Amino acid sequence: MLKISDVKKTFNAGTINEKMALKGLSLQLEEGDFVTVIGGNGAGKSTMLNAVAGVWPVDAGSIYIDDINVTRLPEHKRAKYLGRVFQDPMTGTAAGMQIEENLALASRRGASRGLRMGISHKERELYKEKLEMLGLGLEERMTAKVGLLSGGQRQALTLLMATLKKPKVLLLDEHTAALDPKTAKKVLDLTEKIIETENLTAIMITHNMKDALRLGNRLVMMHEGRIIYDVKGEEKAKLQVSDLLEKFDQVSGGEFANDRMLLAK
Repeated sequence: MLKISDVKKTFNAGTINEKMALKGLSLQLEEGDFVTVIGGNGAGKSTMLNAVAGVWPVDAGSIYIDDINVTRLPEHKRAKYLGRVFQDPMTGTAAGMQIEENLALASRRGASRGLRMGISHKERELYKEKLEMLGLGLEERMTAKVGLLSGGQRQALTLLMATLKKPKVLLLDEHTAALDPKTAKKVLDLTEKIIETENLTAIMITHNMKDALRLGNRLVMMHEGRIIYDVKGEEKAKLQVSDLLEKFDQVSGGEFANDRMLLAK
């Protein structure tokens, strides 16, 4: 469903600020894979998601989504294949629009747009049904402006919008990092439920090692623009946080030094 082959990306090439963010990165996801990604600051985690999303062109390598070569496709043309939830709850929604209007925009993602923006009764019933699944009471507030929602409610809505039209791949970029622990857990539980129910293929970057171990069928560890550890199935199920730290030390030759992740262990 997703194939990243030998992708390289350097920022500010030829300057004093040159940074090689991806160093021949390769990763392949089968349909239904739910991969959690961990790594220290500057490991290339978000850069990888941006490469998949087409935020900027890669320097070398190729990216395929469901056997479609998207390597040279601009971001807006990849949107029909992808769903994405960002770290900032304010990023994925239009604050000045109603909840149902945001959902209507999401349902039309990748489709040709006409002058008609009206929401039909059938669409409204579908949105209500989907919102009920969140368990936040938003189905009773469908005409409320999204800007009035809390961060957790907005992130749950963004997650619903990202999966409303089943994406080929769902990209989750530390999407609970800005939320308080209780709200983060609720959004993570919703994430797991939606991915399982819709049989989605997903990549989730997280700074919480416990979440990385608990969720998904596969775990990937990144360091300095490369994947240094890739584990799945039974082997992943047996891992503890201490095992991850030890593995990082072995493979990278250095001590794990990401304060946020160590605090979250």
